[in-house]
Amino acid sequence: MIRDAEVLDELSRTIRRFVRERLIPAEAKVDEDNEVPPQIISEMAALGLFGMAIPEEYGGLGLTMEEEVSVALELGYAAPAFRSVIGTNNGIGSQGIIVDGTEAQKLFWLPKMADGSVIGSFALTEPDVGSDAGAIKTTAVKDGDHYIINGAKRFITNAPVAGVFTLMARTGAPGSSGVTAFLVPADCPGLTLGTIDRKMGQRGTRTCDVVLNSCRVPADAVIGGVEGQGFKTAMKVLNRGRLHIAAVCAGAAQRLCDESVAFARNRVQFGKPISEHQLIQAMLADSATETLAGRCMVTATARRFDAGERIVQEAASCKLFCSEMVGRVADRAVQIHGGAGYIQEYAVERFYRDVRLFRLYEGTSQIQQIIIAREMTAA
Repeated sequence: MIRDAEVLDELSRTIRRFVRERLIPAEAKVDEDNEVPPQIISEMAALGLFGMAIPEEYGGLGLTMEEEVSVALELGYAAPAFRSVIGTNNGIGSQGIIVDGTEAQKLFWLPKMADGSVIGSFALTEPDVGSDAGAIKTTAVKDGDHYIINGAKRFITNAPVAGVFTLMARTGAPGSSGVTAFLVPADCPGLTLGTIDRKMGQRGTRTCDVVLNSCRVPADAVIGGVEGQGFKTAMKVLNRGRLHIAAVCAGAAQRLCDESVAFARNRVQFGKPISEHQLIQAMLADSATETLAGRCMVTATARRFDAGERIVQEAASCKLFCSEMVGRVADRAVQIHGGAGYIQEYAVERFYRDVRLFRLYEGTSQIQQIIIAREMTAA
């Protein structure tokens, strides 16, 4: 659902210009330094990107899913690290509060997330807990009008710069029904951060462990004020997150297509540009076709989301197809570049490393397959 096509077109043009004039020139330095420059973060905040999925009444842009997908397609054209800085504020970092938070929680946290003064982070994964989210071991024990949290979280995106964590901890019996969602400020006594992870790709997106040692939080830190609803809260916002990531994948695939075409036009072998060789053309055609397919399926599913339809299977399909698709496009891009594709001077080398992660987070490809098949065979 696009509420005002003219306004959205202007926003998309602004983001497109920002991506090409500010983000792409900074990609190599971000990869080298493993940090997005503070100045660029400030500019992203000024554009409203930290709050694009946060309702207007709390200071955000309040984009519909189709509008958000349009912006994500533009942002995906640049290195994923830039999008990731704002990703948790627009994803589970804020959406859990939006769908299930108390009005007091919304009023306190959402305006800060929308203007970028607070970066939200989602802390679910643990050393022994990944896809099986219901097996969380971190505990939160009631102590009067507080909870005492103990445990460790792993690979937590934006943890080194987060101001608040949407943190999942066990308050009840084994299984998903015993999981509760908490809003834990980063400066809470007992919360410490591990060493910043050294990753294969998406450098600039900082992740690390979050360790909780008798971390004491007030009872009103429980999202919605109800125990045992954490897993349900997470499930409610997964469709939006999966569509967002799928759109980012399609945007990255478009960048890889453009890089491949530009190189193929200029690289001469056997007396002519390699773009005139049929086997190169075949790889370009396959990449362009898959990129278009990803863009179309994400946009169509976003419209159904905005219409209030149930899209569990479709969102999982988008995440599965687009994350796998951009990996294939990246592989072809390196092949088209030949030896140059293996050299860090070229963007395709970095994107080849960066896009591999998309098949892992927001639910692995195998988890998406399980969801799709379950939806297909449900009575």
